[in-house]
Amino acid sequence: MALVLLIHIALFSTLCFAADPSVFLDFKLSYITLSPLGVPQRVIAVNGAFPGPVVNVTTNYNVNINVHNQLDENLLMTWPGIQMRRNSWQDGVLGTNCPIHPKKNFTYRFQVKDQIGSFFYFPSLNFQRASGGFGPIIINNRNIIAIPFAHPDADIVLLVGDWYTKNHTALRTTLESGEELGMPDGVLINGKGPYRYNSTLVPNGIEYETINVDPGKTYRFRVNNVGTSTSLNFRIEGHNLLLVETEGFYTTQQNFTSFDIHVGQSYSFLVTMDQNATKDYYIVASARFVNETVWERVTGVAILHYSNSKGPASGPLPVAPSDIYNQWSAMNQPRAIRQNTTASGARPNPQGSFHYGSINVTDTYVIQSLPPVRIDGKFRATLNGISFVNPDTPIRLADLHKVKGAYKLDFPNKPHDRTPHMDRSVINATYKGFIEIILQNNDTKMQSFHMDGYAFFVVGMDFGVWSENSRNNYNKWDAISRSTTEVYPGGWTAVLVSLDNVGVWNLRVENLDRWYLGQETYMRIINPEENGKTEMVPPDNVIYCGALQSLQKESQSSSAMALHCGNFKLFLTLVITILALYFDF
Repeated sequence: MALVLLIHIALFSTLCFAADPSVFLDFKLSYITLSPLGVPQRVIAVNGAFPGPVVNVTTNYNVNINVHNQLDENLLMTWPGIQMRRNSWQDGVLGTNCPIHPKKNFTYRFQVKDQIGSFFYFPSLNFQRASGGFGPIIINNRNIIAIPFAHPDADIVLLVGDWYTKNHTALRTTLESGEELGMPDGVLINGKGPYRYNSTLVPNGIEYETINVDPGKTYRFRVNNVGTSTSLNFRIEGHNLLLVETEGFYTTQQNFTSFDIHVGQSYSFLVTMDQNATKDYYIVASARFVNETVWERVTGVAILHYSNSKGPASGPLPVAPSDIYNQWSAMNQPRAIRQNTTASGARPNPQGSFHYGSINVTDTYVIQSLPPVRIDGKFRATLNGISFVNPDTPIRLADLHKVKGAYKLDFPNKPHDRTPHMDRSVINATYKGFIEIILQNNDTKMQSFHMDGYAFFVVGMDFGVWSENSRNNYNKWDAISRSTTEVYPGGWTAVLVSLDNVGVWNLRVENLDRWYLGQETYMRIINPEENGKTEMVPPDNVIYCGALQSLQKESQSSSAMALHCGNFKLFLTLVITILALYFDF
């Protein structure tokens, strides 16, 4: 009997992380041929599916995803918005991870600590997201934490994004030649092309997405812009969108007839099926902040089908906002997003309990983006005059193994009047600092900026050049927290962030064309009194490269079956009980 109990304890301690449930998944990334816009092309599938499967977990779950690279080039998977507390080793970008080589695999292990909300994953290297490889992430509340609205009848996930019929390697070649990508060929909704609402713009035979609903029910639509570079306006014909969450934080509830979703952003809306069912309804995601007459083909259309519908959708699409030449008006929408300060998030305390507006700022960074230029004969884009070059050896690995010259801690805190150049300049951020970052978009396009490892408070945005007087108009009470924010061309966005997550974290322009051309850097945040409590050690399966290539062992293939640790414990307890009864007998 004693032996059985020892086995019981050993199995519990080795199969599960701490006391929180675990989930184990296998992701196999490979090429398949599809024709989402009517043209056969090679797309990146996850487990044979495009888009990839949903990662559906609950606050504090331990997530284990074994990624198999069945592509013909290096691969990393990243999980934007997942904060990877103390664990930048799992972030999946080149500054923190060595790549997974073809025919190899790597298991990401991370906890969704104190998080809820809607996110997505994607491959971070080589422009691969433009060919797919993305899928949704849902982090549910624990049952003990009330959500600030009535439970919806079901979740509906929509991955929307601009799409080119050229694959990612051809798009890379276009950028490297010094050309812009130009207008996309369309917009996909859940990997499918548009419903044939217009026989001139949409060819016959396109497969489109249908969302089936029941009258009178309310659904939570989780909408993610997974595209390459285009902001989209999202709307559902005849239905209001009640905004409730953005990238893990509950918002004050506001109704919209349409909503702008920029590249890399995620939102949740409650939509009640309160229309009559004389016909189906259009779901539309169309190009925004462009000449929409010229870009008319860049429109995704799905169908909302009531279970008692009496006919197909017909007639013109619901009208998009008409303020294309009045972006001051368009900016009112993101300015109106407010955090629900009284709601509990992942923890049983109000989201507004962190009084960010009364904290002294320790450092200010003004980060300016500019249109691409030629640097040493290459087409490159810059932040503060620096076009980032990824290090051969990831930054924290270089630190731990004392690799010299892998990167520089000299990223400037403001733009300088100097010749643009390529470099490995990183922000030397201070642990437990509280910093202000001004994102100044002097490019000609709408941009999204994303920060890994953190959520920041979006306290202000405006057109023109930011100045210290701009702080007088900051929202210091209920600014929304998020990890990806829009920055209008010719404008700025100000964010505040508390640097409490040790590691190396990517700060980038999420638009793939600008990111690929060098608009990124990293924040290196180190606890000088590290005792093992604020940063995890490298995982036992860490991949080595660059100056540390000689340390790399031949990787072993492994399999991770879908398994919730809590359920396994229940099963294991049953087995042990039976064994105990047998031995007693």
